[in-house]
Amino acid sequence: MANRPIAPHLQIWRWGPHMAVSILHRVTGDGMALLGLPILVWWLAALASGGESYANFQAAADSIIGQIVLIGLSWAYFSHLASGIRHFVLDIGSGYELGTNKTWSWLTPAIGLLLTVVFWALVLTR
Repeated sequence: MANRPIAPHLQIWRWGPHMAVSILHRVTGDGMALLGLPILVWWLAALASGGESYANFQAAADSIIGQIVLIGLSWAYFSHLASGIRHFVLDIGSGYELGTNKTWSWLTPAIGLLLTVVFWALVLTR
């Protein structure tokens, strides 16, 4: 029994950026589903309900907390998108080389952040 293999677990695996990006992908997807979907439904209902209802939604969205939530949701979207593209490339059998995988694991959140900044720069300058 002493020669039995040990099951892999966190004490054996070395933590790497690919693990963090994978977890971030799940967290951003859950965040968009649990927070973003109700906000989308609220926006659509306010849009369909008329001017007063839409003004209430817009007042909430224009508040400091509303802006933080919307910026966070857009960051979650762009990070999830970048990570999803990375996962798609891995699914087609490319990018498994250690150096390539590590580089794209670091670039994925940076791309999400960059796209968020560009998106909000465009939104706020209109």
